[in-house]
Amino acid sequence: MKKFSGKKRLVIFIIFLIVLLIPLILRLTNIMLFSPPDDDGNETRRPVIERGPILDRNGEILAIQTKLKTVAAWIPYIDDAETSAELLSGILDIKKEKIINILNDTSHNYVFIKRKVTPTESDKIQLLKDENKLKGILLDDEFARSYPQAKLVSHVLGFVDIDNIGLDGIELTYNDDLSPPENLNETKKIYGNQLFLTIDINLQYMIRQIALDAYTSYKADSVMIMMMDAKNGEIVSYVSLPDFNPNEISKSTRTERKNQPILFSYEPGSVFKIFSIAALLDLGGITPETEYICTGIYDEVSEPITCLGIHGRVNPSRIIKLSCNVGACYASETVESKAFYDRLSAFGFGKKTGIDFPGETAGIFSSVSDWSQRTKPSIAFGQEISVSVLQMITAATALTNNGTLLKPIIVKKILSPEGKLLSEFKRTPLRQVISSHTAMEMLKMMETATEEGGTARRAKVDGIRISAKTGTAEVFDTESGKYSETHYIPSILGIFPTEDPAYIVYIVIDHPKGDNYYGSRLAAPLLKEIVENMISMTGVTSDNERIIQHPGDIRLSIPAAIELGSTMPDLTGYPKRLLLSLFKRKEITVNIKGEGYVKRQNPPPGTEIVTGMKITLELE
Repeated sequence: MKKFSGKKRLVIFIIFLIVLLIPLILRLTNIMLFSPPDDDGNETRRPVIERGPILDRNGEILAIQTKLKTVAAWIPYIDDAETSAELLSGILDIKKEKIINILNDTSHNYVFIKRKVTPTESDKIQLLKDENKLKGILLDDEFARSYPQAKLVSHVLGFVDIDNIGLDGIELTYNDDLSPPENLNETKKIYGNQLFLTIDINLQYMIRQIALDAYTSYKADSVMIMMMDAKNGEIVSYVSLPDFNPNEISKSTRTERKNQPILFSYEPGSVFKIFSIAALLDLGGITPETEYICTGIYDEVSEPITCLGIHGRVNPSRIIKLSCNVGACYASETVESKAFYDRLSAFGFGKKTGIDFPGETAGIFSSVSDWSQRTKPSIAFGQEISVSVLQMITAATALTNNGTLLKPIIVKKILSPEGKLLSEFKRTPLRQVISSHTAMEMLKMMETATEEGGTARRAKVDGIRISAKTGTAEVFDTESGKYSETHYIPSILGIFPTEDPAYIVYIVIDHPKGDNYYGSRLAAPLLKEIVENMISMTGVTSDNERIIQHPGDIRLSIPAAIELGSTMPDLTGYPKRLLLSLFKRKEITVNIKGEGYVKRQNPPPGTEIVTGMKITLELE
């Protein structure tokens, strides 16, 4: 028998050793590169991004990140696809055959079965996993967007998709602020910024209830009510019905999701007279003393324009008070078309306001070269021009700011996760549209409309001076080529208090069903109700002085760090991660309940901190 040399024996040993190690190397590679998530369901190879919260002007949470479970499978560990599918089918309400197909797909090791399941569903699956009945089935943590106020601010907030990417509203416009782009080199948790809106949810709730009652009782296609701070252009309430629940976006319709105040373009009707008369006064075509005779018809054009009545002798103030179409038409004759067009354009008509929403309409305001003989007088009383709700209320800021137009604001501040101020959106004057004298004259003229005999008299509130203008717009029927005899848009624009404007309210009701469709009858009472509720909510009496006061500051509910001194600080709005430093104080006991941000605390702010004190913080 031939013996191997020492060198040959070494080579054979090395080859034998390599053969033994290859399976181990392959197994180690598989574990390192292709292993499933850990027992807690966390993917350690990718950073976790927590989308930042959206809050109202006072720190009330409107949108927040929550944690749900996602049902997934690690295919290499599935040994009985049929049994697993049968168990999961009844819990997840998914056909057994569909789950079997997923579990039999070997092209991927890791597959989703159902993402972001309910706590009830995940609890049932966890129970089966504990009984070793679902080998290879995973329950992974995944962030979901939650909207605690449900429908209340839906069109402002918008919504996100299954991956928490903004698809509409503020969620879309500020997607990169709320959820920073993923950095694959980053392995720790990433937090998005916080957005504070100008919306006040208390006012929003009150106004939505009024709008909802009108929407139901009038059987309208839609009801839109917007309230703006008259001094700085901040939108404090933004209501559009029908609306939707962003927590259940799949159950909503396209009509419900449509952001009507910025997307719906319509002829405004007689409310527009406040801007046309203001333009004519400021251009010098008319004065407050200029008079015309209303016989009920303006026949200076090929197709005569009519009034609802014969108003007789009218000046600009009576044109506004009585909503006289004929008077507005005669007044429009006093200026050149180009000058009239330029001044109305300066109010913002025919342009986007630039608010932080996607898809805003610019309305329709044809250039002078496209005007017919009838166009200028028609525009004077609100026809042959289309606008949005946002354009109209924004244009009114020129009346409340001495003739200066303001940019509308919906986001007040952006804060970092630690509470550092990143951006602040303040009052932004755009341009001088009319003189301060003309603006003041218009407010006085509008106030006469709330007096006896005025079209806005049903909006009058004793003790408060209100400037208002109603409108009842006819809707053009494209099929017949004529204005509809059944489809109307009643509206009202109100400013109060007249002597020192605090708020602008604009109410639009699209296609109410019933015998009445006039703005004076349907919209004016809603303005009255809103003003009365404002008095009740603020606790201020109506005494013909400055009635309404509202905090314009934003409370920074998440400061950079907690410093626990001798007294208890106000921890409202703090995220859980910033509360951990409290546990360093050995002389006190801290009890944290729930997830999210501090909603309630005990003891209250200002309480002296003593040894043995128990602090309870409730998070939502």
